[in-house]
Amino acid sequence: MIRCLAIDDEPLALGQLVSYINKVPFLQLAAQCQSALEARKFLENDTVDAIFCDINMPDLNGMDFVKSLAVPPLIVFTTAYSEYAVEGFKVNAVDYLLKPFGLQDLQRAANRIKDRLTESVAAARPATDSDDSLFLKTDYRIVKVSIPDIRYVEAMSEYLKVWIEGEAKPIITLLSMKKMEEHLPNNFMRIHRSYIINLNKIQEVNKNRVIMDSDTYLPIGDLYKDAFQAYLDTKFLGK
Repeated sequence: MIRCLAIDDEPLALGQLVSYINKVPFLQLAAQCQSALEARKFLENDTVDAIFCDINMPDLNGMDFVKSLAVPPLIVFTTAYSEYAVEGFKVNAVDYLLKPFGLQDLQRAANRIKDRLTESVAAARPATDSDDSLFLKTDYRIVKVSIPDIRYVEAMSEYLKVWIEGEAKPIITLLSMKKMEEHLPNNFMRIHRSYIINLNKIQEVNKNRVIMDSDTYLPIGDLYKDAFQAYLDTKFLGK
């Protein structure tokens, strides 16, 4: 999960921003603040991976607030004034959302944050480290699993079923969905409280179901519909 901070001095705008953040499965709202000063106080005792920050605020504007941070997290600026865009990118902002923006716009910014963090983690790993496999404990064995071969992951109480391409039976392991999500790349998405799918393995999307093969129909949960639709919109060709 990517911990983020939402800052906006307008209550309605802040509420909308928080609502969008809560609809992105891999974002976790750490706090919401109505001023940069309130946000600065929060950051004295806590840390976040990213900040969604309004620019035009009283006392201390968002741009100056970000510049004042010794080690700023990833920044997405939100504002109704387009003239701030160039200045925003001068401080290496990940994205710039012009109000009024929608969920799809915020999803795009969230994906950029996720990509940037993934790149940072990869750069920090030793060159010998490989991202294409996992080791899972099942029964009394520890098995190596090729990540590209994972079709989908299914939650089952405290256990997970990891369904592998070409295998009739899943690997069953004692693990949380959150922990699994943290170790899967961007081509995996949670579409339901009980399912994480490999987007490359989808055969069809039919109403509120993802069809992985002729025998596997997975439901799309209400909490994840918007994020999944935003993904489809980036891939859809047609009217």
